[in-house]
Amino acid sequence: MAVATHPQLRPGRAYRTKDLAGWSANAPRLAKRLVREGQLVPLAHGLFAHPRKGRFGDVPPTDEEVMRAFLDGGRFVFTGPERWNALGLGTTALFAVPLVYNTKRSGSFELGGRRYVLRRVAFPSRPAAEWFVVDLFENADRAGAAPAELARALRRAVAAGSFDADRLREMAQRYGTRRTKALVESALEASVT
Repeated sequence: MAVATHPQLRPGRAYRTKDLAGWSANAPRLAKRLVREGQLVPLAHGLFAHPRKGRFGDVPPTDEEVMRAFLDGGRFVFTGPERWNALGLGTTALFAVPLVYNTKRSGSFELGGRRYVLRRVAFPSRPAAEWFVVDLFENADRAGAAPAELARALRRAVAAGSFDADRLREMAQRYGTRRTKALVESALEASVT
């Protein structure tokens, strides 16, 4: 006999125990019951997902959805090799653990069988490509890139019009270390000549 899905649960959505408090006087008990019935899947202590059904079974929630629930609505941005490599500055870094900047937590966390590295650092509310350039310079060692090579690639990219020089300068000033600021500034100056 099939169990009816709880009417408030949305497929593909992640929930904290406290999110269930509006549906029951005892949210932890409701969460346990929904897990037993297969309506919720535990991701971590106090964090659950209502799986979306796919052709081959349950589909886990997206990384963005997991972070939204885990960080309880706090701001976050995914960064790392996928975004850095897309900048066209010659990096081909890979690592299997998503890097998430946020306003609440730092550390390495396993959520739903997937590991995430969270860093509590400043970032813009709507990161532009120029911010990811600065982030790449800040993480050159993680990306396996030499800062001097990145600066040369950035000079060529700015000269070709791939990035907005003023926005790049602003992002470096706001989010870069002294070294990053100097490298970006030298690339910007060289791109004009």
